[in-house]
Amino acid sequence: MCTPVSASAFPPCAGSSSCPQPDGLVQKVATFLYRLGRRAFRRRGLVALLWVAILVGAGVASSAAPAPPEDSFSMPGTESQKAFDLLDEQFPAASAEGATARVVIRAPEGAKISDAAGKDRVEGLVADLKAGPQVASVDDPFKANAVSKDGTTAYASVTYKVNAMELTDEARDSLTAATDTARADGYTVETGGDAVVAEQEMGGTAELIGIGVAAIVLLLTFGSLVAAGMPLLSAIIGVGIGISAIGALGSTLELSATTSTLAMMIGLAVAIDYALFIVSRYRAEIAEGRAPEEAAGRAVGTAGSAVVFAGLTVVVALAGLAIVNIPILTKMGLAAAGTVGIAVLIALTLTPALLGFAGKKALSRKDRKAPAGARAASGKPKLGTRWARFVQRRPVTVLLTAVLGLGVIAVPAASMELGLPDEGSSAPDTTQRKAYDMLSESFGAGFNGPLMVTIDARGADDPQAAADTVGEKITGLGEAAAVTPANFNEEGDTAVLTVMPKTGPSDIATESLVHDMRSLSGDIKADTGATMLVTGATAMTIDFSQTLDDALIPYLALVVGLAFLLLMLVFRSVLVPLKAALGFLLSVAAALGAVVAVFQWGWLADVFGVDQPGPIMSMMPIFMIGVVFGLAMDYEVFLVTRMREAYVHGESPAQSVTTGFTHGGRVVAAAAIIMISVFSGFILENDAMIKMMGFGLAIAVLFDAFVVRMAIVPAVLALLGSKAWWLPRWLDRLLPNVDVEGEKLHRELGDTAAPTQPTREPEAAGV
Repeated sequence: MCTPVSASAFPPCAGSSSCPQPDGLVQKVATFLYRLGRRAFRRRGLVALLWVAILVGAGVASSAAPAPPEDSFSMPGTESQKAFDLLDEQFPAASAEGATARVVIRAPEGAKISDAAGKDRVEGLVADLKAGPQVASVDDPFKANAVSKDGTTAYASVTYKVNAMELTDEARDSLTAATDTARADGYTVETGGDAVVAEQEMGGTAELIGIGVAAIVLLLTFGSLVAAGMPLLSAIIGVGIGISAIGALGSTLELSATTSTLAMMIGLAVAIDYALFIVSRYRAEIAEGRAPEEAAGRAVGTAGSAVVFAGLTVVVALAGLAIVNIPILTKMGLAAAGTVGIAVLIALTLTPALLGFAGKKALSRKDRKAPAGARAASGKPKLGTRWARFVQRRPVTVLLTAVLGLGVIAVPAASMELGLPDEGSSAPDTTQRKAYDMLSESFGAGFNGPLMVTIDARGADDPQAAADTVGEKITGLGEAAAVTPANFNEEGDTAVLTVMPKTGPSDIATESLVHDMRSLSGDIKADTGATMLVTGATAMTIDFSQTLDDALIPYLALVVGLAFLLLMLVFRSVLVPLKAALGFLLSVAAALGAVVAVFQWGWLADVFGVDQPGPIMSMMPIFMIGVVFGLAMDYEVFLVTRMREAYVHGESPAQSVTTGFTHGGRVVAAAAIIMISVFSGFILENDAMIKMMGFGLAIAVLFDAFVVRMAIVPAVLALLGSKAWWLPRWLDRLLPNVDVEGEKLHRELGDTAAPTQPTREPEAAGV
């Protein structure tokens, strides 16, 4: 027969076939984490050395790996992708992935490019461009019909032998020198294309700002340099391993620099938070009078269980982006999910090891001098306690204010326009934007977004006649500014023609033209036997946005449904998960509304460094939903499990809410501030996608943590009372007991080891 155990020792019969076993897998998980925490504490040197070795190994592998590829978009199954695949097959020479530059030159006031002096200047520019390193070809504007009708503007297309990632500084310097020489003669010269700007260095300043603010918040929260340093150190090691792994596998798995930056953004935030929760629980256990090793084991067994669950929700949400079936989004999600997974492992092993090195130095000086239990028995209510009581006195007022406030902020989300960035969305003072505007002015707005029509005439009797029919039908629509003659491949069975829209790439009329052109494919197939496909950068953007738009609702349903089921397992309740899911939707809607207001409408654009308002990045909403879901569940779990723990130990519903805020409010607030700081730092990045993601995630965490979890949650629980924890009996028997709050672990360790429960306070109990 098994006997109770002391507070400082694990049950000697655990794992023995002669003793009762923990009931259920999850209790075994809590027990395993308890053991893991104690072992990591005891063998701290070995654990720390192992993680440092992994970090060094990943760093060496990353430094030896080839450079990661550029961001590329492919969408299996879409018409644009089918057309590109056809071009790769039938026009192998034309589908080379060499970098390109489009040099636009405009004559001085009163002169023309078509004049003798203008022709000499253009010929000199073309010669200088051809002389540059790595240049494959340069189109002469006069031979390529690239001179405007008024004769004032022309452009030369430069193609390089290598892609933009492999373009040398000498090649870019030569391009700049050629344009500077033309400018010296009084001509206006601007350049666009992927060959213009060198690869951006992603990261650096943003991470330093986030880490700096996190250090201040942790120091204020813990009152100890040692305690504040542990979450930062474990986060840096964890994110370093994750990013190095992405760098090492970048060329193999085609993981771009943007992928690693997003993984760093998310991994750094959650890694600090997960370590913060465990360190905070350790300090609470020490304050209860437990030995450091026992406190570390209990911290990992209780708070660590919540970390596992919270990390799992983030991983599932990010990995679930694969259902959209867009490779770049899948890679971003999986890379970020892998980094989060490493953060969880670091929190569960390295954090207790660091606590082993720190011992009671993880406490503030005041707490180290105080006798055991004195801190827990302090009579002065904490800010979290006072806030919980305030909300419970006025639940309806707080609930209506929070919901209506977020609802108003969410209004702009109804006007959200999705798209992908082009040179028209660049800052007005950049050479790319100036070249874009010059081409629009001289050749028409649609010149910057030409549509490419591929004609697979292998099933046609007369390929040339089929191509002519396609050109005639597109011209007959009356929506295109120009349609070029068809250009056939060497076999003469596949052709390409270019359609110039009358409107710009992001204009609704251009999207309408694409749909109208595609509607002709059925008649063309019936009349000629040829297959027509519409592609090009503009059509690809339209398909990309449509694919993500179509996937948004199913993915949202998946995420919300997953949240409901997981939280029902954790809290043994129906109404608490429903409240959590609805609160998540509200915070996401408000965050998207704020993103639209700033990045699409241009509100406070100067404050946030938005150079050019425009459509919202197509992948941004769905990626933000996945990330915010995981973060929202973090706060829900860490805050409400404390309430659940108090309730199952006999406290009233009202007092359990107060107890939850007393123990978890300050820590959750600190975690949220850290995440907001980390994400806000990325607003300073030059990359538009990173800037928008940083702002969106920061504002989403602000809304979810401080409005939904800190205001709406206690208000709803105050109104529901004991009904909040209701679960039908048949469902209670059906669902496995997750026990995230560690109730069974406390029971298994013996009643004498269970933490002392706070007594009910009349002020809160009577609310």
